[in-house]
Amino acid sequence: MKEKTIGELTKLAVQLESEVFQLRFKHGTGQLKQTADIKKKRRDLARVKTTLRQKELAGA
Repeated sequence: MKEKTIGELTKLAVQLESEVFQLRFKHGTGQLKQTADIKKKRRDLARVKTTLRQKELAGA
C-alpha cells in the first residue's frame, strides 16, 4: 500500500467505494451470500484512505 502513488491510491479508493456500494445494494435485495465481504471491503477502503491521508500530510 505504501509503495503506491497518490494517484493509484485515489483510483483504488474510488473502485473500493463502488464495490462497497454494489455489495450493499446486493445485500439489500437479498442477492449477497457472503455478507462478510462488505466488512472486508470497508476495511480495505479505510486502509487506503488512511495511507492516502498519511502521504498528503507527509508531502505538506
